[in-house]
Amino acid sequence: MRKTYVLSFFIYVISLLPFWAVYVLSDILFVVLYYVVSYRKKVVKENLRGAFPEKTEKERMKIARQFYRFLPDLIVEAIKMRSISAESVKRRMAIQNPEELERHFAAGKGIVGVTAHYGNWELGIHRLSLLTDNPVLIIYKPLRNQAVNTIYNAIRSRFNAIMVPMKQTLRKIVAYRNQPHISIFVADQTPGHADSDYFIRFLNRDTLVYTGAERIAKMTGFPVVFCHIDRIKRGHYSCTFTTLVEHPEQMANHSITDVYNQFTENIIRQKPHLWLWSHRRWKRTPKP
Repeated sequence: MRKTYVLSFFIYVISLLPFWAVYVLSDILFVVLYYVVSYRKKVVKENLRGAFPEKTEKERMKIARQFYRFLPDLIVEAIKMRSISAESVKRRMAIQNPEELERHFAAGKGIVGVTAHYGNWELGIHRLSLLTDNPVLIIYKPLRNQAVNTIYNAIRSRFNAIMVPMKQTLRKIVAYRNQPHISIFVADQTPGHADSDYFIRFLNRDTLVYTGAERIAKMTGFPVVFCHIDRIKRGHYSCTFTTLVEHPEQMANHSITDVYNQFTENIIRQKPHLWLWSHRRWKRTPKP
């Protein structure tokens, strides 16, 4: 418990720095991660080689360096979320089409929201929470480090987002099914074989994927909406909502999962450096 308090206080103090100062820290962190400790460079290179076999080694190295330049910004921006004001959140993430959510809410529906580890998905939690008065449920995979898990859940829920551990998803969504709400699934995480047995072709590789968002959508009939968070410039983002499936109950099994993963891949290919390439995405392989 003491360790949690110390770490939380340290994050809070750093978060009080102005943005220009945290970006100075980011510049230093880039040098450390890229040149000094070579943070997960082998993983990043392997992931990029598998995803873009058509590119030259020089082109893949350029993407890798751009990713390592973006990653420290993502880290310091996540820390800044600890004390950032609501006004600053709105100023730094523009919502392109809020009416896409409002039309579903106006129809009295819940929304199954899907997104990816792309752009600043953490800031997206704050922005979505400030966009609507309807409940915002964030479905998350608990971290092994309990102290970090507790701290970041507290940060993510500052503007009333409701943090829902993955294994409690069904129970929580059923509790809200009779009122407009949105539940957000970060759909590009790596499941264990006990959690899923469905593989797709994603970025040129056989990829084990979660199917929970599809199961919830088909059970409830809620539309599936993708939240695309793009980076405009340093510290500034945009969010665009795209309804991928209006009537999930009419879709064939696995087709919803296929649709939103293909949509994710198309976005990644546009600006690949904004995806989390240091994640060991392909550590599961199909069983013989």
